[in-house]
Amino acid sequence: MGIMLIWYYFSLPKPLFKDPTATVIETRKGELLGAKIARDGQWRFPETDSVPEKFKKCIIAFEDQQFYHHFGFNPVSMAEAIRDNIKAGKVVRGGSTVTQQVIRLSRKGKKRTYFEKLKELILATRLEFRASKERILRLYASHAPFGGNVVGIDMAAWRYFGLPAHQLSWAESATLAVLPNAPSLIYPGKNQIRLKQKRNRLLKTLLEQETIDSLTYELSISESLPQKPFGLPKNTQQVLDLLAKKQSGKRLQVTIDVRLQKQVSQIVKQHYEVLRQNEVHNMAVLVLDVDTREVLSYVGNAPTDKNHQKDVDIIQAARSTGSTLKPLLYAAMMDKGELFPEQLVSDVPTVIAGYNPQNYDESFSGAVPANRALARSLNVPAVRLLQQYGLQRFRDELDAFRIKDIKYSADHYGLSLIVGGAEGSLWDLCKTYAGLAGTLNHYQATSSEYFENEFTEPILLGDKKVNFGKKNRQKTLFGAGSIWLTFEAMKKVNRPEGNEAWEFYDSSREIAWKTGTSFGNRDAWAIGTSQKYVVGVWIGNADGEGRPELTGLNAAAPVLFDVFNLMPNSTWFPIPHDDLVEVTICETSGFLSGTECPKKAQYIPVSGASTKPCPFHQLVHLDVAKQYRVNSSCESVADIAHEPWFVLPPLQAYFYKTNNADYRTLPPYRQDCIKETEDRMDFIFPKGNGSVYLPKDFDGKTNEVILKIAHTNPETSVFWYVDNQFVGTTTQFHEMPILPKPGKHVITVLDEKANELKRRIEIKQ
Repeated sequence: MGIMLIWYYFSLPKPLFKDPTATVIETRKGELLGAKIARDGQWRFPETDSVPEKFKKCIIAFEDQQFYHHFGFNPVSMAEAIRDNIKAGKVVRGGSTVTQQVIRLSRKGKKRTYFEKLKELILATRLEFRASKERILRLYASHAPFGGNVVGIDMAAWRYFGLPAHQLSWAESATLAVLPNAPSLIYPGKNQIRLKQKRNRLLKTLLEQETIDSLTYELSISESLPQKPFGLPKNTQQVLDLLAKKQSGKRLQVTIDVRLQKQVSQIVKQHYEVLRQNEVHNMAVLVLDVDTREVLSYVGNAPTDKNHQKDVDIIQAARSTGSTLKPLLYAAMMDKGELFPEQLVSDVPTVIAGYNPQNYDESFSGAVPANRALARSLNVPAVRLLQQYGLQRFRDELDAFRIKDIKYSADHYGLSLIVGGAEGSLWDLCKTYAGLAGTLNHYQATSSEYFENEFTEPILLGDKKVNFGKKNRQKTLFGAGSIWLTFEAMKKVNRPEGNEAWEFYDSSREIAWKTGTSFGNRDAWAIGTSQKYVVGVWIGNADGEGRPELTGLNAAAPVLFDVFNLMPNSTWFPIPHDDLVEVTICETSGFLSGTECPKKAQYIPVSGASTKPCPFHQLVHLDVAKQYRVNSSCESVADIAHEPWFVLPPLQAYFYKTNNADYRTLPPYRQDCIKETEDRMDFIFPKGNGSVYLPKDFDGKTNEVILKIAHTNPETSVFWYVDNQFVGTTTQFHEMPILPKPGKHVITVLDEKANELKRRIEIKQ
């Protein structure tokens, strides 16, 4: 007897069902977002946590009206079934309870014999000991077959009615309740009459039991049957694939806002239809909540086809970062007091260790305010500032942002790191921008404190909460002041300029945003942040093919603003007064003001208050008419006029004055004065230690190379030498054509006062 009890206790497997299940993602409200089929090819959702009330009443009325009154089996029903089967000479009814059917479903492939029925009966009583009635109903609803490869009420409701199970009508619930008894009836276009008869008989039973009233019954029997299967929602396919890698077969709640996800997917589709005309086939958009770091929208690719990698999750893909890292460098330099917001930075032809950066439009400004260089995404100033700040220093600081694809040494990237020489994912870049925005928000909310884990991973699972770590007076990396000033510069990109078409710009929105375009027009980026949201956009081809006119400004920015226009508007970041100090700067150069320049007030980070004053303003000594410069060698001190003058180095001045008509070059010295020694000229072309290829025309004839310099006094004569051989003189326009032999040469330039420049080049054909 004891052995029998032990066998009985352990007779029921635990767990009862070991079938693989689909990976299912839904919102926190239970709205289905997508599902990935189980490994065995069945659409079997994980066990439901509750059986819808309508379906529960239908299944009990149809399968087991005594469900709540028996202990696993119903002797009366079994006796009636045996009688009817003997009379018919074959099995015409079963008489199984819902509990017995759960056992039968768990014992797959077993023949339906009376001996097997006995086993099911014994195991059913054991199940009644182990589980509650509600649990048994959940097991039945989750594992019952509903035709084809559809298993369980949750999947059946979506497959046949396109609805979650709890939204089904009485007629729909009754249709599904009769299917496990005869699942082949559901095939579209077949057995419609039999299926409808079974459904209506069940509805009649519900009416007789007074579960539904007569009006509900009449309306229910008039409802049509499902005609074709519905597809599952597919707006979050990349989210589903991402989560299925680590949590396959689970039902997961995610942070996705289903309404926003659909709207963003529609925007992506609209822009994709236009972009594919230029053979651009892939796009991704990510939206984060700054405060919670929750992912609100995750569109990992455009609705393209398999030939264009439609299944690639671009949000997680490593791509050239373009110019998206530039704000980090500007913030870093301002945080260390090595750069002011409007400080002039050099934008001239540049060669550094053989690296020749170019601005996107291949032009130069000479000198440009730092905030405008950032807003215009100029490459040359960024590269020169990175060299000034220190490549290794900046590379080490990037580790704090946890951009996983920036994993190589500073030497591997070189100075191109700041203009797209590194790779990063849209996920990590949006995370970084959210960390910057979060720093400002927390600084304001915590009375000037910082969180140690500000650049944390975004949250995708609904049961997770972000952990920002401990609060500290010590900044994690950048202070709130430098971030705010960087965002102020990025916000100015929003203003319409020149002839650019900004139809998509909503001037009421204050957004700090940055575009980026990688080499060869392979990647177009736009990432923006408001106080509440971060939106990131990537556009390009997953296979790396570049396309003409594919830029962050032309392609990605319109998508960015379309998405931001879906979001509630938010106020701009408050000024972090505790991390800023108001100083007087030179209005023209942006440096701390000296004694010789027009001044204005400006906020700068606290650490920058002790930097050197403006180097570009000097006191110039003029004659009474202010036409010539003079000095004590040619003019009485009492007759000398003193005037502050804004003076840039020659090469900067050459390009600067073409964009700034009010730039005044220094007046020449009066002929009777002894001129002071000063830097007066610089090479425009060729660049130092570079290679120059002799140009050829269409006939194959080799043409001359044009040498070019800038001089602070264009009227002076300049004498040109190649390898110490005189080749000519220029005045006013200092350009000299030469046709040297291939090989290494030294170019020497002298002006009338013996100021000298030398440049080494290598001529190639």
